Amino acid sequence: MMIKAILTDIEGTTTSLSFVKDVLFPYADQHMQDFVVAHRQDPAVVSLIDDVRLETGNAVLSLADAIAQLRQWIVEDKKVTPLKAIQGLMWEEGYRNGDFTGHVYEDAVRHLLHWHELGLKLYVYSSGSVYAQKLLFGYSDAGDLTALFSGYFDTAVGHKRDVVAYRHIIEAIGLPADEILFLSDIAEELDAAAQTGMKTCCLVRENQPTDHVHHPWVKNFDELDVISIT
Repeated sequence: MMIKAILTDIEGTTTSLSFVKDVLFPYADQHMQDFVVAHRQDPAVVSLIDDVRLETGNAVLSLADAIAQLRQWIVEDKKVTPLKAIQGLMWEEGYRNGDFTGHVYEDAVRHLLHWHELGLKLYVYSSGSVYAQKLLFGYSDAGDLTALFSGYFDTAVGHKRDVVAYRHIIEAIGLPADEILFLSDIAEELDAAAQTGMKTCCLVRENQPTDHVHHPWVKNFDELDVISIT
């Protein structure tokens, strides 16, 4: 079977880990208090604060305590849906204000453009919300790349190390699993995808060790020959 669709992770794959950890996360942490208080009556934020209460099991959690919990989740790098959604709203302000642009590796930009021209369907799967994903690619260093992608997935379909999430994605894409290539830098994510029959490739960027990698691996998109993968 030839590859007809590519599903890509973001952190460590299309985008440097340092951009997320050193730019986006600190920005969200530093602005969380002011943002939530300023938007506390916006329906979207009201709903997300309710989701924080649901996630913690405390239906009467105060706004101040909810903010503290969100900031704690940032410290712990929790993949919690309400946190990711609120971060997405905050990052939109940052992108629109020109506080930062979305980092995408130059080799990733070139190959995403090339694969799109070849007719391959491109999809994104990240623990960051779909909203945040679209912002990163929409306000990228290389301009608006969102038109390249046919769809986006986040933890609403399941967590990235759970096989069921990839089954949901395969169903949504509508192709046989072995016609979809998943790109990630995390072995456990690749393991889960491989269990569905998806093809996999590990991105080992910035001199990361390779001794633990048991999937096909490349150092960048330039080393990835999608056409030859069968």
